[in-house]
Amino acid sequence: MAFGKGKKKKRRPKRKVCRFCADSTIRIDYKNISLLEQFLTDRGKIIPRRITGTCSKHQRWTALAIKQARNIALLPYAVLGE
Repeated sequence: MAFGKGKKKKRRPKRKVCRFCADSTIRIDYKNISLLEQFLTDRGKIIPRRITGTCSKHQRWTALAIKQARNIALLPYAVLGE
């Protein structure tokens, strides 16, 4: 008996659904800091689409809102020395 010699099927992770497409009541706004912080790492970087599961249109809108919030100092550009 030879265990482990067969080919294993690669499992694909379940496809993530864009939360903005699924729930149209959520608005992307630069003043909504609690929503925008969910799309930032602890270092202040924008989390990519493949991790958050947002569609390309809403990822662009989210990135723009984050950049606007950074510009008026509602969000940090980078978190230093933790």
